[in-house]
Amino acid sequence: MADLTLLLGGDVMTGRGVDAILPRPAPPDLREPAVRDAREYVALAEAANGPVPRRAPPSWPWGDALDLLDRLAPDARIVNLETAVTGRGTHDPTKAIHYRTHPANVAALTAARLDVCVLANNHCLDFGPDGLADTLDALAGAGLATAGAGPDAAAAGRPAVLPLTGGRLLVWSVTAPSSGVPPHWAATADRPGVAYLPEVSAASAAALAARIAAEGGPGDRVVVSVHWGTNWGYDVPAEHVSFAHGLIDAGVDVVHGHSSHHPRPVEVYRDRLVLYGCGDLVDDYEGIGGHEEYRPELRLLWLPRLDRSTGRLRGLRAAAVRMRRLRLERASAEDNRWLADRLAGFGPPFAAGPTVDPDDLLRWDVAGGAGASPE
Repeated sequence: MADLTLLLGGDVMTGRGVDAILPRPAPPDLREPAVRDAREYVALAEAANGPVPRRAPPSWPWGDALDLLDRLAPDARIVNLETAVTGRGTHDPTKAIHYRTHPANVAALTAARLDVCVLANNHCLDFGPDGLADTLDALAGAGLATAGAGPDAAAAGRPAVLPLTGGRLLVWSVTAPSSGVPPHWAATADRPGVAYLPEVSAASAAALAARIAAEGGPGDRVVVSVHWGTNWGYDVPAEHVSFAHGLIDAGVDVVHGHSSHHPRPVEVYRDRLVLYGCGDLVDDYEGIGGHEEYRPELRLLWLPRLDRSTGRLRGLRAAAVRMRRLRLERASAEDNRWLADRLAGFGPPFAAGPTVDPDDLLRWDVAGGAGASPE
């Protein structure tokens, strides 16, 4: 049976400045302390790197990533969508930053031929229950599976399901307070919202694992997508490590972590992959000063290869791109070397850093790497 290759992407934010350049922008009004119009983020990007087209084609934000993905041919494409897909709703007054893209611009997601958008994050309900309802309707109408948010707790807690030969790919999505998600966004029996973990702990891992065991079958491969942690820094809290290990001990194949604006350490635990922070993928942060030491303009398309029968990690590559003019471009050889150096040297339990292979992809040696152990 052929291996299973996934695309795992970090935060995709097609709202605000990105939405402003697409064919049908949502209302641009913002509630931020310093910026009141989404088009100001376009101006920042232009001041940094040159003109950005207006009414750009939906494929524009993905740029060179589309050809890369066609060449690398993942079997399933999964990203964290941090944008409400709505032209209405009310800005959540408890938050300062809000993202939305007009439903007519959902083609900016289908252009990348995404399969699953996970939604348990701190921007899904930026425009309230109406915005969430529109988001779910727009994504379903575009043929995109979702997980992590819904009209009630039962719906928010269900996985996205993709058929595989001999089984299914099940994708769960949950979010934790450390990512900035408001507690009142938690879905309940009679309230729409997100699949919310009040804490990241052994107990919450066990409870999630029990739900997964009740749903999964012997031929299924399982991804748990977790929105957690701070935006900046390479430290991984001990409770995140314990939570990830608990899930894998219970049969999860991949832990897909995100929230940080740059990549964080990678771990291979019991021959399974843990990404503690994928980094951003699509956003409008270009031209915003601060945190230059993290090179936030550099992004990674994570491409783990799994044994389809067992879920064991058989290979891990990542394609580096960079954001310029609100469009992803292929990263340079120098950019690749910087990323490889930066992702090295974290020490156990994290995997050793990647090398740059002849195809200009970052490649991790996962065989017998740090944290690996037999079944």
